[in-house]
Amino acid sequence: MIHTNRNRFEWGFKSFEWAVTRRNGGVEWIIERFDGTVEKVTRAVAQRVSRRGFVSTVTKVVVGGVVLPLLPVDRNFQLRNAHAEEFAKTAQTTDPKACNYWRYCAHDGYSCACCGGGPSVCPPGSYPSPTSWVGSCINPDDDKTYLIAYGDCCGKDSCARCECLHTEGEMPVYRPQLNNDIVWCFGARSMVYHCTSAALIGEA
Repeated sequence: MIHTNRNRFEWGFKSFEWAVTRRNGGVEWIIERFDGTVEKVTRAVAQRVSRRGFVSTVTKVVVGGVVLPLLPVDRNFQLRNAHAEEFAKTAQTTDPKACNYWRYCAHDGYSCACCGGGPSVCPPGSYPSPTSWVGSCINPDDDKTYLIAYGDCCGKDSCARCECLHTEGEMPVYRPQLNNDIVWCFGARSMVYHCTSAALIGEA
């Protein structure tokens, strides 16, 4: 019984050794083919391109690869778009006093519609700030994206009604045009915050 098992083991080991040898031969053949192809391409390029031209091209490719990630690309577009789509699933277009009103996807503050004004109109006794932050909201009626300017109405005590806090697509304070935690009464006669309006600018 032991002798039989030993024979089986030796036969299995020889089979494995043969398979490894064959596989290594296959790998060597692939490497030789690859080396030959690279050599042919290199010789062809050397016959057609000067040494300086080749070095110049390689340098451009390397520098371009290093500089490309530094270009000013808006990498948050997809993230903001995803947030806007999520808000649009429950948004409505008929009641501006509700926080799921479609223009309020990036609204942060008390809605002026609940404070005696309208969704884009300041209540009497307050006045709009000349500055604002912006957001892109999807209108569920036509599934189009619109640019919304959120402006604070200033000059009266805080309304403290219909507080709608949506931070979709909000950026840190160093990107103030996309930050809604700032009191946007800069340049107004008073820095006292009353409510926030949401003016429709146009299709994004």
